[in-house]
Amino acid sequence: MRWPRWLIIDPFIAMLFAVVALAALLPVRGTAASVAGVVASVGIALLFFLHGARIAPAAALAGARHWRLHTVVLSTTFVVFPLLGLAVAVMSPQLLPADLYQGVLFLCVVPSTVQSSIAFTSIARGNVPAAVFSASFSNIVGVALTPLLAVLLMQNTGDLRLTAGSIGSIVGQLLLPFVAGQLSRRWTADWIGRHKSLTSVVDRGSILLVVYTAFSAGVVAGIWQQIAVSQLLVLGATVGALLAVVMGLLFGVTRLLGFDHADRAATVFCGAKKSLATGLPMAAVLFSPQLLGLLVLPLMIFHQIQLIVCAALARWWSNRAPVTPSGPPSEPAEPRAPERRAPAGRTPVTRPSPSAR
Repeated sequence: MRWPRWLIIDPFIAMLFAVVALAALLPVRGTAASVAGVVASVGIALLFFLHGARIAPAAALAGARHWRLHTVVLSTTFVVFPLLGLAVAVMSPQLLPADLYQGVLFLCVVPSTVQSSIAFTSIARGNVPAAVFSASFSNIVGVALTPLLAVLLMQNTGDLRLTAGSIGSIVGQLLLPFVAGQLSRRWTADWIGRHKSLTSVVDRGSILLVVYTAFSAGVVAGIWQQIAVSQLLVLGATVGALLAVVMGLLFGVTRLLGFDHADRAATVFCGAKKSLATGLPMAAVLFSPQLLGLLVLPLMIFHQIQLIVCAALARWWSNRAPVTPSGPPSEPAEPRAPERRAPAGRTPVTRPSPSAR
């Protein structure tokens, strides 16, 4: 038996769960935990600087004219998803513990992915320029909108409050580094493009450190003893149902609006996906380390499910994408006999073609 091509197990997700296991066995404590927290904060700022330096405004604006597509994507990301998250409240606390439900709410306010949305749109032969703009703009807006929505929807979550200190953390670790990255593109874009492997190590290393410190704090606080396996299974089914409902709505809306295949693919892949790379660092800024482990778990599970589903859908769409007709090949012109030149002083005689006889 061969492993199905559509069943993608993201190596980065495997690394994340390995870090979770490491935190369960060897949690960081005391002074080491404080040092790790400071390093993680610096890593988050560097991560958002790289996000800003990578997004090219000129390339993104190439797909900006598809305003209906972008309206659907942004509305789904920051309106439909949060409303569905509020609807999940009927499952808490009977089926989902309060902390896991708050994690589902946070998942619903996170912006869309950038790289994978564009990649899946390309595989499905979709509108790549529109996907570049939509996913990039979602992340730009999300730097400010995600913390605001999180505060509005998650007021019962621990110490999440919109105070001067929290606003300063958001601005200092998220917004300012992102803006600085955008302004630095003249000097840094080419270097980042030539050293993608190095920047990838910084990206993933920062996120892994955030996860390790968060889950270590959870282990030290004893929160994992409160979660049953059955509740984790319910969580997986819940976030999977969220993805299915949103993708179903996007299929219906794009059909109702008359989107063609290319625009439909871009809309579905940008509107139904949530960014782990952006969401985890944001959560580290917004929530206390003791709560962070459970709060980011729904996003980690959702990320893996969306990769599997979107990979299968992209390949299915790629095989069924309409081919632009090129028309029948033109028939070769009938060969003409070489024109005879009449002798000087005589009028040439035109002979009828064979088809005219």
